Amino acid sequence: MKILVTGGGGFQGSHLTEFLVGQGHQVTILGTYSEASLVNLTGVLDKITVVWGSVTDTEIVDKTVRGQDVVFHLAAHINVDESLQDPSVFLRVNILGTFNVLEAAKKYGARLIHVSTCEVYGDGHDKQAGGLLNEATEFRPNSPYAASKAGADRLVYSYFKSFGLDATIIRPFNLYGERQKSGTFGALIPILTHRALRGEDLTVFGDGNASRDYTHVSDMIRGYNLVLKTPSLKGQAINFATGTNTKVKDIANYIAEKLKVKVVHAPARPGEVSRFEADISFARSLGFNPKVTIWQGINRYLNWAKKQKGV
Repeated sequence: MKILVTGGGGFQGSHLTEFLVGQGHQVTILGTYSEASLVNLTGVLDKITVVWGSVTDTEIVDKTVRGQDVVFHLAAHINVDESLQDPSVFLRVNILGTFNVLEAAKKYGARLIHVSTCEVYGDGHDKQAGGLLNEATEFRPNSPYAASKAGADRLVYSYFKSFGLDATIIRPFNLYGERQKSGTFGALIPILTHRALRGEDLTVFGDGNASRDYTHVSDMIRGYNLVLKTPSLKGQAINFATGTNTKVKDIANYIAEKLKVKVVHAPARPGEVSRFEADISFARSLGFNPKVTIWQGINRYLNWAKKQKGV
């Protein structure tokens, strides 16, 4: 099968690309050039077609979607804190970029598997029985990032309703794992790990009771493959997570104990949601069965990070 992965050189995009190549698919990636992307794709660069460019470039998107059977649309700006500083780039990439991908998929008849995020729900759990977020939960995004992804999510659905586009929407919950960004605007587990490896104190914002359903990238790749192999999901949205929440302070304390550093607290940050508890009953009905616990996943990340140069 001919498959395009937008954002294919990024953290999860590179894992997905490797998996698809291993399954024998003919893979093209579209992404913005970076040294990190080259490193992420080291094992498959000679087996894929690489197009350097942005989803905001209509012509490049059109050319790369043409001839593809399936498009996995992962390309996005993803950090909440960064979106507070520069919301405009999130609107351009996450909404207008998605529009470009939708137009090309419609034009060439490609199946679209769009990667949204649990952040679209925001505080929507307040109205849900038991506090769980299911696929019908109201969108109440708390940040410009979340709002841009909510807009893209609904834009994809509108193309299914208006034009009959074969589109499926995936909403991952707090992905983590090897290759995830650890520096400025990075993610929690990588940031804490790399600070601890440098012997620095670990900063927890607020009281640390905020909780998330942390999903290891290997489980998420299994979810993507499940969607790819299930053609009856046209117009559907699917939560992928583990079904178990973990508090930020517990993760910080675990890493601090492992690497012999201290945990300190700082004021809570704007735009954050106190908890994201996933209802994954629909994913489970499709055969999804997450395998990696948070502590197993953190240990895997710690072992990987220790082997990286410059740490």
